[in-house]
Amino acid sequence: MKVPRVIIVGAGMAGRALAREYAQKPNKGRVVAFLDDDPRKIGTLAEGIDVLGPIDSTAHWVEADLAVIAIPSATKGQLQDIVQALKQNPGLTIRILPSLNQIIDGEAHLVLTRELDPQDLLGRNPVRINLKQSLAYLRGKRVLITGAGGSIGSELARQLLSGGAERLYLLGHGENSIYNIDKELRLLQKEGVGEKAMIVPIIGDLRDRDWIFFLMQRLKAHVVFHTAAHKHVPLMEQNPVECVINNVWTTAHLVEAAQKNKVQRFVLISTDKAVSPTSVYGATKKIAEELVLSANRHESETLFMVVRFGNVLGSRGSIMPLFKQQILSGGPITITHPDAKRFFMTIPEAASLVLQTGGMGQDGQLYLLDMGEPISILELAKQMIQFYNKTPERDIPIEYIGLRDGEKLHEKLWEDWEDVVPTEFPRINRVVRRRTPVGLEEFLETVRAICFYDSFNAKMYRNRAILRQALRLYIPTVENKNEPEY
Repeated sequence: MKVPRVIIVGAGMAGRALAREYAQKPNKGRVVAFLDDDPRKIGTLAEGIDVLGPIDSTAHWVEADLAVIAIPSATKGQLQDIVQALKQNPGLTIRILPSLNQIIDGEAHLVLTRELDPQDLLGRNPVRINLKQSLAYLRGKRVLITGAGGSIGSELARQLLSGGAERLYLLGHGENSIYNIDKELRLLQKEGVGEKAMIVPIIGDLRDRDWIFFLMQRLKAHVVFHTAAHKHVPLMEQNPVECVINNVWTTAHLVEAAQKNKVQRFVLISTDKAVSPTSVYGATKKIAEELVLSANRHESETLFMVVRFGNVLGSRGSIMPLFKQQILSGGPITITHPDAKRFFMTIPEAASLVLQTGGMGQDGQLYLLDMGEPISILELAKQMIQFYNKTPERDIPIEYIGLRDGEKLHEKLWEDWEDVVPTEFPRINRVVRRRTPVGLEEFLETVRAICFYDSFNAKMYRNRAILRQALRLYIPTVENKNEPEY
């Protein structure tokens, strides 16, 4: 089998660490050169290997099969320039090390490298977070992640490997996604990434209240990150009762079980779609927020908090994987509306900020991650087309299909009756509410018979029309439309 010839871009600590690992694992590849822009390094040797440069004038002629970008501190602009230079070398596969906020204490491992992705070059520069310091509150603790197979849940798990937690409980309903993250974390540990936390995969249904109480009593988790939720807006418009059961009642069960079992910290992951929601999904996340924020009114040893943010680039079911699929199949790319905009941040940055908030957050507080300016979906589509060396409209046509059921043209990050106050931590804001929502218990009592069978109210069971009426009474911004009963 041919051993690939490797260029490492970046002759710093991370690049040299990768070179040493390649030397220990010669079947993985043979490093033929370093590329760097630092004039102090160009012309020297690193790990006995020539350092060539500058990158833009040398990348195109070095004979290699694989280039690994090992500059975790690189800005988006620097990465774009490096990738542009490497793409001048035909047949060169490009991989990348994750950004600094995913590498603890400068540790770099081959197992962390991955294929270059559009999200590496799009959006803003992520905030640099000292994960070792921000995860100190989790050292020696048992941590439960619900929805651990999802985009945010799995990234929390990856970063938590380096937090010194005693156990990581990976809870999910889908066996394949939990199997995959469990396998990935064990491989990372085997390759020396992070610390030796015990990893415990758990398959189960959060809608089963009795099971949740039994489970929480057994696990004795100190910290809970609740990321599990149904998230597809149009699909949830077609399945509103299921959306309420899965997003509202599971949260209620977990909150109650956390209080009873004296969980120390409970962090709910929320979304900008919970702000003045028009969709059923957005409404269920708003109600979930209120369930968690109101939990501190009861006598409890648990600190409850909510972290709200917008879309994350590259999450499962989001627009970037869809665009990638459409581009690779020759198009067209489908966009709902030419003026549609969304708030975006990368999955790793969102997870890092969530973990940091979990440590600094106070009881009963709602936190909002600074999402920057909203991004045009049309511009995002054009940039992705160019990432794959195509020309918008010429190589890949763009079609407008109209807003889908439950979707908005623009999203908001906070309500008119909410004020946003900066914290001492970059990109973490606190939301101050000028009013306290009321009627939550009455709403839950109303929809209980819709979600769970009650022989005395059998006609209400799974009745979508009654559910929408109840949602609109509690949250008037929810869209009013003719809903079939079932």
